[in-house]
Amino acid sequence: MVLEYDGANYRGWQAQKNAKSVQGTLKAAAEQYLGETVDIQGAGRTDAGVHALAQTAHLETSRIVEPETLRAGINGNLPETIAVLSLENAPPRFHARHHAKSRSYLYLISKRRSAIARKYAWCLEDRPDRERMKHALNVFRGLHDFASFADKRMKKGTSTTVDIEGVRLEEFGDIIAIRIVGSHFLWKMVRRIIGITVEAGRGAITEGDIAQMLLSYSETPKKFTAPAHGLFLEKVLYEGDTLPDIKPPISLS
Repeated sequence: MVLEYDGANYRGWQAQKNAKSVQGTLKAAAEQYLGETVDIQGAGRTDAGVHALAQTAHLETSRIVEPETLRAGINGNLPETIAVLSLENAPPRFHARHHAKSRSYLYLISKRRSAIARKYAWCLEDRPDRERMKHALNVFRGLHDFASFADKRMKKGTSTTVDIEGVRLEEFGDIIAIRIVGSHFLWKMVRRIIGITVEAGRGAITEGDIAQMLLSYSETPKKFTAPAHGLFLEKVLYEGDTLPDIKPPISLS
């Protein structure tokens, strides 16, 4: 299944005992409709407050039901903040996370104070230099150790080496959209890349500084973690998939 969600009122994707999660809410909706316990696994664990335009998940059930009927049934039990966009039969061994080739995240920045965009974009009023931001983003391309950009509370033994396959910055009126595509992402990694990129746009951090952060551990990225509400899981890519043109979910002229 492919689904979108507004992550503002959730403690992230992953199910938790004492907090509301997207996975837990989706599982409860599916079980209510199907009348049995089901397993739902997602392609990525978005952080608290982060949204998704196209998260991918798989569901296992013993019931025989048409995909479109199941999609409508699950949606009927979901709050308005989560929507299953599409659902189809998958091969028996398909796994949403293990079979994913890469993930694409989109971060939105508003170049002005906005009462409308404030829920889904980081509103800045100082207008960081776009070309400096582009040059900063390019430093992150390739295979690097992102220990400086990951939250220390990660599971012990987790590798901090990530392959950033592509970065792109485009402007849509007063909205700056930054796309980052990678093999996978670490906890808070994208938000810290964005925060450092904005600081580079302000002239406070150089490309050389960023390169050094990728070579040896630095606490600097933690200080500039961008707000969660501007981040969207844009797409999960599988064998043969391609990325569409960037299309931010909000616009400001």
